[in-house]
Amino acid sequence: MTEKVLDKETQLVIITGMSGAGKTVAVQSFEDLGFFCVDNLPPALLPKFLELMKDSSNDIQNVALVMDLRGREFFEALFEALDKLGEESWLHAHILFLDAQDQSLVSRYKETRRSHPLAKEGLPLEGIRQERRLLDELRGRAQTIIDTTSLKPRELREQIIETYADTKRKQEIFSVQMVSFGFKYGIPIDADLVFDVRFLPNPHYVEHMRPLTGLNTEVSSYVFKWSDSQKFLEKLMDLLQFMLPQYKREGKSQLIIAIGCTGGQHRSVAIAEHLAKHFSTDFVTHVTHRDIEKRKGH
Repeated sequence: MTEKVLDKETQLVIITGMSGAGKTVAVQSFEDLGFFCVDNLPPALLPKFLELMKDSSNDIQNVALVMDLRGREFFEALFEALDKLGEESWLHAHILFLDAQDQSLVSRYKETRRSHPLAKEGLPLEGIRQERRLLDELRGRAQTIIDTTSLKPRELREQIIETYADTKRKQEIFSVQMVSFGFKYGIPIDADLVFDVRFLPNPHYVEHMRPLTGLNTEVSSYVFKWSDSQKFLEKLMDLLQFMLPQYKREGKSQLIIAIGCTGGQHRSVAIAEHLAKHFSTDFVTHVTHRDIEKRKGH
């Protein structure tokens, strides 16, 4: 196995802390940031995992590992493994410890009706207090401690993004996908919002435009020249201008907006392109024309 030659350090974040403090939300947030994530890795396997990371055949740069008391039979090996991390010059290791007040943790266990991993037969508070004693030394070694007592999942996610994402990734964490489609082929099943533009004048009935698509300037000009089209676009863009920041603030990583006409070739294509271009100044936008070639295929 050959070691990789890196232009920058590989970032390794170890996510740990109290059971019920938000590790699931945390690892999902790191996945959204593009980290390679492993949940519940036994500490004894960490050295082997580091060997795989050093292999020059992979290009993994950012890794997040969840380690907690679900692997408590291996937990004593963690401190030895953590000491070895500091010896790796190619690796920047960071411990994120999630904590919460006992009362909050008890309430979360009652809400989910789950038993604490250290108190299967006893009261949740007994397991919480035992776990806190076991994790006390690890908490002291953490570079970042987040108290989630009063945090909503969205707020925890925002803190993690703010702490661990670079500027480019922070901008990309929320993206808008515009999808044009034809109703005759069905509505996209993954769409968050669907808008029907079949009421707009149809270039299909202009004979020389029939084989063209909404990507053609003549077709898009035809779609947009009507007062109904202009009024619809004005109202739709105003609506989306209000809604998109709300979705981003809520913690959604991607919003899929589907624009549909009859065949997905003319009107929906032109409008999806227009919207993607308009909102690209404030958001990361992508555009897909699902059915643009289906008529040609027939």
